[in-house]
Amino acid sequence: MTEPILDITGLNKSFGPVHVLHDVDFAVRAGEVTALVGDNGAGKSTLVKCVAGIYGTDSGRVRFRGEEVHIRGPKDAADLGIEVVYQDLALADNLDIVQNMFLGRERGSAWLLDEANMEQAARETLASLSVRTVKSVRTPVSALSGGQRQTVAIAKSVLWDSKVVLLDEPTAALGVAQTRQVLDLVRRLAEQGLGVVLISHNMADVFEVADRIAVLYLGRMAAEVHTKDVTHGQVVELITAGRSGDIGLARPENAVL
Repeated sequence: MTEPILDITGLNKSFGPVHVLHDVDFAVRAGEVTALVGDNGAGKSTLVKCVAGIYGTDSGRVRFRGEEVHIRGPKDAADLGIEVVYQDLALADNLDIVQNMFLGRERGSAWLLDEANMEQAARETLASLSVRTVKSVRTPVSALSGGQRQTVAIAKSVLWDSKVVLLDEPTAALGVAQTRQVLDLVRRLAEQGLGVVLISHNMADVFEVADRIAVLYLGRMAAEVHTKDVTHGQVVELITAGRSGDIGLARPENAVL
């Protein structure tokens, strides 16, 4: 078993009196896709935002590449190599692909942008991910399809020598062909050695691309299992009840007080 590139233990997060995450353990391994699943309100988005530095944590330990780290904000996460592609993609429709990929991180001097360098880097990044659906990196984002937009957002996340990429519902609202393109891209990220976290409600997508499945149930990590070791039905049971047979959270009568 490979050592996790990102290893979270005992993470707790509350918002006022509401305890959202309870002693959550979560690991991400380089070269693998870990699917993070759970019902609405299970805590998936909160966990991702804690990893990304958007939310502070109440307690818990985070280790990155074997070293304990403290993520106090999004810049700390980005400096480590943790990137998040949110469901709304955060792309500017009025800018082209190159401008979006380098937005806020432009190359050049204070007086002159290095357009040629940025354009070349954008092309190379898309090519390294075997992206063939984008004809020109100077195409405005407003002219792209949903699948192409998702591709640009993912390519943007790996442009900065990232080590871990978290994808929030990357195939939501996409057609069959576009979903196929995005799932292929997710696998290519793992094949390039990145640790990939896929947040999804689509079990077909999860079972197709994920090496492991981590299930959150009411803010607790119910199970983290190899995809090949569980069935679709077992994962659904873990999502809805926190337990499936011998897998999952302890039953109340067996719980340690």
